[in-house]
Amino acid sequence: MSNPKFRPTPTNPRVLYRLDLTRFAWLSIGAAVVTIALKGSAYFLTGSIGLFSDAIESVVNLAGASMALIMLTIAARPADESHVYGHNKAEYFSSITEGLLILVAAIGIFSAALDRLIHPRDLEQLDPGLAVSVAASTINFIVARILLSQGRKRNSIALEADAQHLMTDVWTSVGVIGGVAIAGFTGWIILDPLVAIAVALNIVWTAVHLVRRSVAGLMDAALPSNERNTIESVMKKYRDKGINFHALRTRQAAARRFISVHILVPGDWTVHDAHLVAEDFESEVSQVLGGPVTVFTHLEPVNEELSMQDILLDRKW
Repeated sequence: MSNPKFRPTPTNPRVLYRLDLTRFAWLSIGAAVVTIALKGSAYFLTGSIGLFSDAIESVVNLAGASMALIMLTIAARPADESHVYGHNKAEYFSSITEGLLILVAAIGIFSAALDRLIHPRDLEQLDPGLAVSVAASTINFIVARILLSQGRKRNSIALEADAQHLMTDVWTSVGVIGGVAIAGFTGWIILDPLVAIAVALNIVWTAVHLVRRSVAGLMDAALPSNERNTIESVMKKYRDKGINFHALRTRQAAARRFISVHILVPGDWTVHDAHLVAEDFESEVSQVLGGPVTVFTHLEPVNEELSMQDILLDRKW
């Protein structure tokens, strides 16, 4: 038993709700193009390897945002005969790809920083260069806050990953601008490549976090403990009425959460009465969790011995 299915038509509200997320990916792409131009200009004005590392990360932002656009478009497709659970998991490929791209960028930044340590270079035109970099960082901050808000509101890991990457870029830029400014005005030019190395190490952590979270989703990890506790609180209300539950299974596919559970009702109940309870339970769980939720229930008589044989999760196959 499950929530009523929706017809897979292009005008279905659920499909349009997810497809609407692509406009935020376009916003991220536009911001990446602008910041690449600004940060690239800052690097050519100053010759700073720190600002170069900042520009490289914006190139990664563009690649990540482009991947997010493609995967969000795929994830918005309705369920079909080949993908009966929908296409939501496509978002995980976006965040994994972005994580790997960040690692590649970190390697490139680290290599350039080591070369600058060996071959130091004086910094030039710091004032206009740093001003341009500040403008680029401001754009990234505004876009990141928009993406993060929408990603959390709509349970989109692709948008959240893009937003977290942009916020990392913002804080990285703050460190780079401060380090380059100190290096330029004090003459300690060794600070420039050292700041770039710090940037590389920082974005490696971001990459690892994104990849780990995406792999957990692809491996059908259970819902977070707070959401499982929410489900248990709904079950408690029904247990007080003499109804029991077992074999609870949960998983998340990007925005959509899947819940499966067996409902044990008194054996003398009619199928009609038991069915109404199951429908009420499914509806209540969906409401308390919010967002796209699919609940599967299986009815069993509570006083039947065979009902207890499947109380444990099946780990044989």
